Amino acid sequence: MDANDAGSNAPEGPHVPAQQPPPPEPPPHEPAAAAPVGVAALSLRYQVAAALAVAVVAVTALVHLGMVFLHVAPSNTVTKQHGKAIDEWIYPEFEQNWKLFAPNPLQQNIEVQVRADIRTAAGETRTTGWYDLSAEDGAAIDGNLLPSHTEQNELRRAWDFLTATHDAQNRAIGVRGTLAETYLRRIVVLRLDRDHAAGAGGTVQRVQVRSRTTNVPPPQWSDEQVSTTPQYRLLPWWPVPAAEAAGGVR
Repeated sequence: MDANDAGSNAPEGPHVPAQQPPPPEPPPHEPAAAAPVGVAALSLRYQVAAALAVAVVAVTALVHLGMVFLHVAPSNTVTKQHGKAIDEWIYPEFEQNWKLFAPNPLQQNIEVQVRADIRTAAGETRTTGWYDLSAEDGAAIDGNLLPSHTEQNELRRAWDFLTATHDAQNRAIGVRGTLAETYLRRIVVLRLDRDHAAGAGGTVQRVQVRSRTTNVPPPQWSDEQVSTTPQYRLLPWWPVPAAEAAGGVR
C-alpha cells in the first residue's frame, strides 16, 4: 500500500516551510534639487537690474582706461581733437605722469655726419665729403638679431651728450662741454679711420660734425601738417691731435 494513501500509519517527514519572496527594495533616494545661489536666486526683475549694473561698471572701466591711455600717450590726432574732454576726465583725481617709465618716442630722425680735412701721403690737403655715420650704424643693425651696444648707442649718446652741454651757438658749457667735444671727436676720427677716409699714408687733420634732423611724416589718415625739410646743425672745425690723427686712440 502506498504510504500516501489515506489511513496510512507511515510517519510524516520533517516540515519544510514554504519559501517567501524577498521584500521589495526601497526606491533609490533622489537628491533634493540644489537651491539657487547668487544672482540666480534673485527674481527676474533684480537679475535684470544686476546685469545692467555690471554692464555700467564694465563700460565705465573701459572708458576710464581709454582716457588714461590717451592722457599718457604721445600727442596724436585723437588727443588733439578731444583733448579738453580727456583733461576734464583725468584732472584732478586721475592725473598720471609715466614719462619716467614710458618717455615720448622720438618724432624726428637725427643723423650725425662728419667730414674731414685730409693730408695725403703726397703732402696735399683735401676735404672729404660727408660721411653719414648714423646710416652706417643703421645698416649694421638692420637684420642683425644681436646688434652690438656700440652700433646702437655710442654715436647717438655722444651726440645727445654734446647737445646737452652746448648752447645754441655751439659753445661748450663748462668742463662737461669740453669733455663732450673730445668724446665725440674721438668717435668720429675712429669711424673715419675705419672707412679709410684718409687713404694710404694720409692723416686726418681736422674734422667737422653736423646733424641732419628730419621730422617723421604723420600717417596718411592724419590731417597734421609737418615740414619734412631737413634742418642742419653745423659744428665748428675741430683740430685733431697727433695722437688721434691716424686713428691711434682706441
